[in-house]
Amino acid sequence: MKKQISAVVALLLVVAVSGCSTVEGLGKDIRKGGQAIEKAAKDNS
Repeated sequence: MKKQISAVVALLLVVAVSGCSTVEGLGKDIRKGGQAIEKAAKDNS
């Protein structure tokens, strides 16, 4: 479980650094991160 959370956090950091040059881009990145967390939580259920 900790490995999956670490992978999600790493993915979020990569996406945040690479794609959020605007406020709109930041919002999209946050949304994608939330979706990844939801998917990881469902997969672990």
